[in-house]
Amino acid sequence: MNLNQIHNVYFIGIGGIGMSALARYFQTLGKNVQGYDKTPSTLTGELIESGISIHFDDDISRIPEDFNAENTLVVITPAVPASHSEWNYFLEKGYHVKKRAEVLGIITKDTFCFAVAGTHGKTTTSSILGHILYESGADVTSFLGGIVENYNSNLIGNGKTVTVVEADEFDRSFLHLHPDLACITSMDADHLDIYGDSSAIEASFTEFSEKISGRENLFIAKGLPLNGMSVAIDSESDYKAYNIRIENSSYIFDVQTPSETIENIAFGLPGRHNLMNAVMALAMARKFGTPTVSIVKALSSFRGVKRRFSYQIKTDRLVYIDDYAHHPTEIDAVFQAVSELYPGKKVLAVFQPHLFSRTKDFIDGFAESLSRFGQVILLDIYPARELPMEGVNSGWLLSRMSNPESKLVSKDELIPEILASGAEVIVTIGAGDIGEMVESIKMALHEKA
Repeated sequence: MNLNQIHNVYFIGIGGIGMSALARYFQTLGKNVQGYDKTPSTLTGELIESGISIHFDDDISRIPEDFNAENTLVVITPAVPASHSEWNYFLEKGYHVKKRAEVLGIITKDTFCFAVAGTHGKTTTSSILGHILYESGADVTSFLGGIVENYNSNLIGNGKTVTVVEADEFDRSFLHLHPDLACITSMDADHLDIYGDSSAIEASFTEFSEKISGRENLFIAKGLPLNGMSVAIDSESDYKAYNIRIENSSYIFDVQTPSETIENIAFGLPGRHNLMNAVMALAMARKFGTPTVSIVKALSSFRGVKRRFSYQIKTDRLVYIDDYAHHPTEIDAVFQAVSELYPGKKVLAVFQPHLFSRTKDFIDGFAESLSRFGQVILLDIYPARELPMEGVNSGWLLSRMSNPESKLVSKDELIPEILASGAEVIVTIGAGDIGEMVESIKMALHEKA
């Protein structure tokens, strides 16, 4: 497919974080971008404000007449149900209909492509890498799965020769990409509704790793059963972070690479998982040829990604953090960061489980990870693309938890419960629509203070 011959791009599920990055990209190219989403959100509001027409009812009459099969690309998200009438209309009429990952594959095929893979850490690692490359003057465009604080966008740059993309394992999407340099941050079991078991996930990551030519062009978290350059913290590896300390709420650390020692790197995101993400991005940028001094400078100025350990309130008396974590391993990472930064403080975690299938598959892991916090408030499961499963609900999760300071509440009860908790540190956690409640929670906490 030649994208130069496409004048219109129509998105079904335009409000998704990955889809909206593509929408912004095509808009910068001068394409006529329009689309559908199920519900309004902050992201759809921003897209509408930028001039993109979006509607929220599945109605083929809303498709513009001049969007014909010859000049229109239709991009769909895997979350769209097979019964969707607009999607079926486009298929029946012979339009170019592509998944988001396929479109990324087309865009990146003729660029020098960095691909960031892993069940955790993709968004933060790719955002750090995109920031490093952009700040160093590379001709780069980065397609990201989160809103980067430095740019208030999930699209960094407008370059033509270099791309940074998140290589998403969901639905084996990353196999559509054409990476020149890649990393794999983790291979934990997830998306078992797609894969069935952890061995199938590992096989898919192995297949992805084989798309990269040469061990020196693939960077892996130490311990993964793959052939690549190893990256680790305080452990012998090809790229090792060590001499780690905290000064003025930032990590200061050194990195040993195969060719040099880089000392006194400053990085402001808390948590050892984020430190690992930074070293992974550093390794890829150095392999690309980005000057060391540019990498160090960019790491010190990176402000983070919204909903990734994102500070909403940070005072001596009260801290409110919001995080996208939706897997037990990610919740453990949040707990590690909070414990390291706020030892002895009373911590409240508010968690909204994401997907019935994920809750079912990892029920014991969720129960164990959440029970480590001082207090826990659970919300009902956010279904996303799924229908309910009998017996799988937040009440079941609550019954498996060992922490007696845990309760299940409705969304209407949430803010009063938070205000009554007396917690000094509050963390909202989850990948569902809890993100849409953050501003209201923040305002209520400010009013109480």
